[in-house]
Amino acid sequence: MKTNPRWRSRRAVALAVTVLLTACGGGGGDDDDNDGPVGAAASAAAQPAFVLGLPPLAITDGQETVTCAGGSIGARSLDTVVVPAGAACQLNGTRLRGSILVGDGATLEAAGVQAVGNLQAEGARSVKVGGGATFGGSVQIKQGDAAEIVGTAIGGDLQLDAQRGALRADGNRIGGNLQAVGNRGGVALLDNRIDGNLQCKENAPAPHGGGNTAALKEDQCAAL
Repeated sequence: MKTNPRWRSRRAVALAVTVLLTACGGGGGDDDDNDGPVGAAASAAAQPAFVLGLPPLAITDGQETVTCAGGSIGARSLDTVVVPAGAACQLNGTRLRGSILVGDGATLEAAGVQAVGNLQAEGARSVKVGGGATFGGSVQIKQGDAAEIVGTAIGGDLQLDAQRGALRADGNRIGGNLQAVGNRGGVALLDNRIDGNLQCKENAPAPHGGGNTAALKEDQCAAL
């Protein structure tokens, strides 16, 4: 029996529409299943809550030391960024040949930053780093309040020292040691891959979490 040419044409159009809907995410929901437990939703949940929403600063590529106070810097290539005492700064995809320095009472949110040097914060009110950030040196956060370091690659050490607020280190890749010493706001350590040692002491309360790998786990973090 011969097939009606008009029917074949309608069938081809319907098939094309189905393919287009599938490519755009309609009519399915299979994409979520393919992502699995470490898919887009899980990755978003693991990120710090970046909320500053600061206006962009007038920055050009190639500048050396840049003071970031009350503004944001996007995907620029710079040397060193300084967040002065009491100021707020947001970095998004910024590339640094040097380091980030955060002053007393200052606030920093950094997503997708690529820094050859360090992140050094002393007395900072809040430090949040994530979005696939990378640091060739160390991340040192001392004598301040809250901090979140999530999904970040650190060539040297991650040091959380004498902080008063809640601390979170989650899903980081650390080339040196992870050290949490003398903190008073609670420390959550989750799923960090540490080439060196995981060292925790004099924290009250003791750190909590799990899924961390390290050459050696010491003192309060022996079971994490």
